[in-house]
Amino acid sequence: MSIRGRAAALALTTASAGLALPASTAHAATTCAVGVWKATYYANTKFSGTPKRTVCDTAINENYGTGAPAGLPKDYFGVRWTLTRDFGSGGPFTFTVAARDGVRVYLDGTRRINLWKDVSTTQTRKLNLTIPKGRHTIRVDYAAFKGSANVKFTYAPRTSASVDRTKPLAPSGLAASYSASTATAKLTWAKNAELDLAGYRVYRRVPDSSTWYEITGAPKLTGTSFSTYLAPTGQSCYYQIRAVDKAGNESAGSAARLVATVDKTPPPTPRPRVLSDNPLQGVSLGWDESEGGARYSVFRAASPTGPFMLLSAFAGNGWADSTAPFGETSYYKVSATDPAGNTSVSEVFSHERALAMPYMRDIKVNPEDNGGITLTWSVAPNAPDEFRLYREEYADNRQDPATTPVSCEARRVEHLPDDLRQYSCTDFTPVVGTDYSYVVTTVDPLGRESAPSPSSARVMYHDRTPPLPVSGLTVTPTPYGVVLEWQPSPASDVAAYVVHREPEPECGCSVGSVDANTTRFVDVGLPDGETYTYTVDAVDTSNNSLYTLYLNPRHLMPYVDVTELDLTPTVPTPPGSPLRLTATAAEFGDGVNLGWNAVAGATGYHVHRWNPDAAQYERITAEALPEDATAWTDPLAVTGTTHFYRVTAVYADGTESTPAAAYAILPPR
Repeated sequence: MSIRGRAAALALTTASAGLALPASTAHAATTCAVGVWKATYYANTKFSGTPKRTVCDTAINENYGTGAPAGLPKDYFGVRWTLTRDFGSGGPFTFTVAARDGVRVYLDGTRRINLWKDVSTTQTRKLNLTIPKGRHTIRVDYAAFKGSANVKFTYAPRTSASVDRTKPLAPSGLAASYSASTATAKLTWAKNAELDLAGYRVYRRVPDSSTWYEITGAPKLTGTSFSTYLAPTGQSCYYQIRAVDKAGNESAGSAARLVATVDKTPPPTPRPRVLSDNPLQGVSLGWDESEGGARYSVFRAASPTGPFMLLSAFAGNGWADSTAPFGETSYYKVSATDPAGNTSVSEVFSHERALAMPYMRDIKVNPEDNGGITLTWSVAPNAPDEFRLYREEYADNRQDPATTPVSCEARRVEHLPDDLRQYSCTDFTPVVGTDYSYVVTTVDPLGRESAPSPSSARVMYHDRTPPLPVSGLTVTPTPYGVVLEWQPSPASDVAAYVVHREPEPECGCSVGSVDANTTRFVDVGLPDGETYTYTVDAVDTSNNSLYTLYLNPRHLMPYVDVTELDLTPTVPTPPGSPLRLTATAAEFGDGVNLGWNAVAGATGYHVHRWNPDAAQYERITAEALPEDATAWTDPLAVTGTTHFYRVTAVYADGTESTPAAAYAILPPR
């Protein structure tokens, strides 16, 4: 029970004993803590005159029953709660109220909830709203009219990530200090005001970088201080704090603060290693990066004792040696140098590089007769420029290919977008009907041959003769679309039939396809009297067809013009309906499923179906559907035709809204 509830109970007990009530607290003299409600009691529901009592409440949650707070009449009294606080960045909130009797909720003087009526049961309301950043005042006016009385109000942030997109305010008051004796940086800052605050993250960056790195990890900090160790290496770091709310939104960073140490320590000795060896990109080296902005130098030699050649000097923890010689052993070492000039050098390590291996980039069957198969591959800039090409043959469906050398003159391809060298050649000796893939190798000046490249894609060197056309094409308009039937093509290698529809001359559109064993196709569509031209194109297993080869060959293929049936209702549907209607064929069984949106103020809904014989929409719901109905199934909708529907909202005065319309096509089962 709240302070006010306990005071009311005490006052009722005192009054029943015939004792005088305690004097009321002066309204102006009452000051409540931040986040605490100031409750003012009135002996009327207009909140007029001198308040009877003013107290502080931590929550609004009262159940007066049929009684009343001390000093107030049991009926027709009022309570006004007010609260002013800083909401930080604001964002999405939910106001929730449950009351018997009247209640109104205001934000900064603007009424947001109005349930001001005498009721016999508790009425509830939830309101989602966005509160701007900064300080705001919430006011709750409650009126107990007669009979039992209770009221509860809460406000809470909405913390779902799908709803709350408001970032917290950046933390303020960041201060930073460094202790040389403990090598520790300490950060402190002011607490954020957001109600949905989850915690804080600490970020750090070095002065010569614009990138911030989080150093707190998980879980997030819930306090307003943080300490971190900094080795005495002369490192200077900037720190900033960012606030995070329960939806995961992160604020902008606070004002940055610089912490500097004294450099006494050389950087850790690098421990480099070979991460990978890509024939195109080079030998990739990596190591653990030191803190403190160290720069690294990579050296290479042909023997473990040198002399070593400087390859690169940079900041980072990895580098790729694209000039490492193929077919030889290279020796590497890496040094680290911090900003103060302290240097450490790794041990020497070696890597034996294989001969340069090419990578196949593309394989394509040339479209012209006897055009052959063209291959394209790439090699590193320092790779040999002599190649050998091998063809893998999969004739007679053998799974294990037969590998054959191919005489093919390589040609340099210029204007590459990278530093790689690209070559191409054409094999003019493939056999029709045989599957092929290819590999390529390099040969260095010593005559050594590299490992083969990864195998190219597998392609068939196929025929280019399209199959003969279909015959006997018939096109029949129906109440559910257009039905096409034909005699199959006499070709033995037909893979499928593709149906084309031309809404305009010289514009053929594919509307579907069937396999080679099917000679019937239904172009399901709204029968609205449109005129179309149809053709059926036979496509063989090599993807040859008359339609694609000759670009719409009317002189070689049967074309049929057809005008659809026109089932469109002759009674147009007026615009401006508050409903949005959808109609779909039932997934199982017969019928049409209708769906629509709820309409405010509607007491029910009526469904109407077009009767083409009567040339009018007829209502098919004997009684209005319930006010919460948003779907209905017409079980009497027969298949083999198109059905047109309207739905109207019914209001309390018996009138109906402007209808919304939709249709559903039900082909035969």
